[in-house]
Amino acid sequence: MAQDTIKKIAEYKTRLADLERELFAQLAQLPAQYGFASAEEFIAAFRQAVAGKPGRKPGKAAKAAKVEGEPKAEKPAKAAKRGKGGRKARVKITPEIIAEVKSLAEGGKTGKEIAKATGISLPSVQNLKKKLGLVAKR
Repeated sequence: MAQDTIKKIAEYKTRLADLERELFAQLAQLPAQYGFASAEEFIAAFRQAVAGKPGRKPGKAAKAAKVEGEPKAEKPAKAAKRGKGGRKARVKITPEIIAEVKSLAEGGKTGKEIAKATGISLPSVQNLKKKLGLVAKR
């Protein structure tokens, strides 16, 4: 029984190797089927074609569209600065920010709007509003 299983596994491995060879042969012919001289040209055209698809982040699209020799895509004007680990850089909460949070909250702005206007996180806005006594008690 064990030897039968070993034989089947060997047959499957052989079949898998054959399928891989067929797949690689088909992939090698793909650029020529679409009129490209090389795989590099085909890949560059493919990346350019998918760069503007909806649902893709601009950063990934710009990277995908980058072809050797082309200049880098410009970053959006209001790109958030990134710190360690790709996270948004921390903002130091200054007395000016606290005053701005207070005036915006008293002006009827939502926490989300205040966070966007001041550049701090929504939880920080909520903590400041609580500290300033601007939150209704339950």
